[in-house]
Amino acid sequence: MMKKEVETQMKNEVQFVKCECCGLTEECTEAYIARIRERNEGRWICGLCAEAVKDEIVRSSSERRIGRDEAFNRHMTFCRKFRAKSLPPNPTGELISAVKQLLLRSLDSPRSNPVSRGGLLRSQSCFSAIDS
Repeated sequence: MMKKEVETQMKNEVQFVKCECCGLTEECTEAYIARIRERNEGRWICGLCAEAVKDEIVRSSSERRIGRDEAFNRHMTFCRKFRAKSLPPNPTGELISAVKQLLLRSLDSPRSNPVSRGGLLRSQSCFSAIDS
């Protein structure tokens, strides 16, 4: 095999990586892992924690905007406190279950029901404007 083919194959190999914040383990390619570490100064963080860090930046007051490092440190502190309380025996399963419950709740809410908003009801054909 040529050197470039070997490098490409190595980057596409899947490996397990653990989030430095929450401890969630994910299965990712080496290329993806490298991109995430590049964005986070060498740290691996899962997608959920990355969103939490972004949210922390947005929530900071407009007078005193915090940077990515401070937002990351705040989220790390939150995760440490959370894990110190008690880690469930299967954190991945617990996370999947929680997301499932949130999804089911959002589907049951009246706001997400397109019929209640009139989203599926039409008073006339969508082609009437073309016929005129």
